[in-house]
Amino acid sequence: MDELKMSAILETSELPAVFDGVKLAAVAAVLYVIVRCLNLKSPTAPPELIYQDSALARFLLKSCPLLTKEYIPPLIWGKSGHIQTALYGKMGRVRSPHPYGLRKYLTMPDGATATFDLFEPRSEHCTGDDVTMVICPGIANHSEKQYIRTFVDYAQKNGYRCAVLNHLGALPNIELTSPRMFTYGCTWEFGAMVNYIKKTYPQTQLVVVGFSLGGNIVCKYLGESQANQERVLCCVSVCQGYSALRQVLFGDNNMKKPQSLSDADLGKLYTATSLMQIDDNVMRKFHGYSSLKEYYEKESCLQYLHKARKGLGLECREDGDGQFLGPSAKV
Repeated sequence: MDELKMSAILETSELPAVFDGVKLAAVAAVLYVIVRCLNLKSPTAPPELIYQDSALARFLLKSCPLLTKEYIPPLIWGKSGHIQTALYGKMGRVRSPHPYGLRKYLTMPDGATATFDLFEPRSEHCTGDDVTMVICPGIANHSEKQYIRTFVDYAQKNGYRCAVLNHLGALPNIELTSPRMFTYGCTWEFGAMVNYIKKTYPQTQLVVVGFSLGGNIVCKYLGESQANQERVLCCVSVCQGYSALRQVLFGDNNMKKPQSLSDADLGKLYTATSLMQIDDNVMRKFHGYSSLKEYYEKESCLQYLHKARKGLGLECREDGDGQFLGPSAKV
């Protein structure tokens, strides 16, 4: 009897040690996951700069020393792009500015109604010149997005007029007046906005800015015609999309005649689980392409970049999948 009691006492004393070991292992596993997910062990480094030795490049490096400095992200969550995206999507930008602009409406040749918002400068430009930023937002975005408002507010304070394109179908209170919406590479609406600015402000110089999907559109626009580059000081493409043949790239072709929607399998539109399926079953057929590969290839700005003679700055993510231009591009 005494032996049984002693054995029970020994087993009971061992249980806390076992539980402590399990807790320790669980804590270690959680810490490991946190470190990996937040990329806490990733080293910080200055951005990689690839540029031609030109007067513009030297001026930018001299004027923006931040480009050559090591980037120190916010503590804990700053090294994880996924966490930043999730936090921004849930919380949004704190105290986002609300610049006041006038909405302009342009009727396109096919009956579509293009809109853009015009914001006047709130101070004189440091050069004393009249400079307008023509801005193309990212996918399904418009002038009311917080990142656009913040960018416009800062530009206004520094003496820039801003014209921001609203992608077709992006604004919830603006109805579509033709059977199409914004697409991956269509430059029609952006070109109409730029022409309006040039006509309305004959003395202004242009700075072309594109975010994400808009980066492809503005780079393609500049390369499509030499006339599109008139009065353009430079172009800045920020976080420009993905490789068209490796990921998904929105596109339209101003050399193709839109086909009837009856040629597209609209039934598959409701069961599509990816943008690529929508493109293959609807978009590329509507715009007259024989294959998804042709649709993506023709709408990449890569084939137009060599025709762009103005200063072009591309700001991209460092991972290979984030580069829309691909390894063959040289700017």
